[in-house]
Amino acid sequence: MGSMSAWEALLLGIVEGLTEFLPVSSTGHLTLLFHLLGLPVEEDAFLKTFLIAIQLGAILAILLLYGRRFLSDPALWLRVGVAFLPTGAMGFLLYPFIKGEVLGNDRVVVLALFGVGLLLLLADRLAQRARYRDALELPWAGLLLIGFFQGLAALVPGTSRSGATILGGLLVGLSRKGAAEFSFLLALPTMLIAVGYDLLKSAPEVVEGGWGLLGFGFLAALLTALFTVRAMLALVEQVGFTPFALYRMALALVYGYFFLR
Repeated sequence: MGSMSAWEALLLGIVEGLTEFLPVSSTGHLTLLFHLLGLPVEEDAFLKTFLIAIQLGAILAILLLYGRRFLSDPALWLRVGVAFLPTGAMGFLLYPFIKGEVLGNDRVVVLALFGVGLLLLLADRLAQRARYRDALELPWAGLLLIGFFQGLAALVPGTSRSGATILGGLLVGLSRKGAAEFSFLLALPTMLIAVGYDLLKSAPEVVEGGWGLLGFGFLAALLTALFTVRAMLALVEQVGFTPFALYRMALALVYGYFFLR
């Protein structure tokens, strides 16, 4: 298990909850934290599973915050389902490559952090001319494009699932709040299926004591994400996504300086 301790599992869960729904790349932050803690995520199968599994805590936060709206609106189900189609197809076909070759790759993380940060910085200006307040107003082609962006994020660690879907939402004319909220809702099927599939395949690799560490990370991610989602919506309505874009680019430079030399 990479000699992970309980406090390290809690810390990683907190970082997951803070970053999963911000457009800053939770995987990029967690990969960096694994390095700082001296945990060999690139070689250890359990640590890779932990990196994916604690996302369940973050997704439960979305169920608690948005479950009533999601369950009471069949039109919203349909739109989330349509947007999920490209993501599901890309993830299913390329899962072995993602888990085996891409996850934990420092160079990929740094390039994705900086590149998506730059794109998000440019796209945020489009929100001033947003045509749609909510995903329920989007045309079907716009939904598919957002799903395609999310699929790309699944392929490239450091891209940020939420960052990619928000970027896609802004490009098709969604408002800042609309893009953020649809990113949260689209996370429900995406993360539940991806994490569930990974746990089914990886359960034999979780040795005695591993489930307890997963539980610590899960709980920390849940409680932290409940706070983060509410705070993010308030922030993006006031200042937009520019601070997140600049933060991503600065983090990429720091990350690259220390770990790619």
